Amino acid sequence: MPPREKSSSSQLRATRPADVPAASGRYAYEGLHRLLHERARLSILSSLASHADGLLFNDLKALCSLTDGNLSRQLQVLQEAGLLEVEKGTKNNRPQTRCRLTAVGRERFLEYIAVLESVVSDAVAARQKDSSQASQAVRRSVPGGLSTA
Repeated sequence: MPPREKSSSSQLRATRPADVPAASGRYAYEGLHRLLHERARLSILSSLASHADGLLFNDLKALCSLTDGNLSRQLQVLQEAGLLEVEKGTKNNRPQTRCRLTAVGRERFLEYIAVLESVVSDAVAARQKDSSQASQAVRRSVPGGLSTA
């Protein structure tokens, strides 16, 4: 068996696209945390972010299409993380539970949304680049004198 050739770093670099730095982590999206990214919790946070005074439990349940048990559990997780506060009281002798984002919760949610916006922006840019490259390839493949339209 012939000895194996060692690959040099220049050979490795040649396989990487020219516009990608060696250890960029460009698409790592470190700001996407599981705590916020789970569908039910994202729904809760989005609802509460658009209602500064908070929402009653039943209103939040309806907006998020969650069961009592699921909403209760997700609220507990978010409350333990310090992202929201839950106030229990009564109105007309009926128990009421109001949920509201904390200042930290609102800040973390807005940071999270900014990361999601960068994900969408990157996807749109990649799609436009792919679309542009595809249309250029079509134009090159059309015989001379003919139109692609």
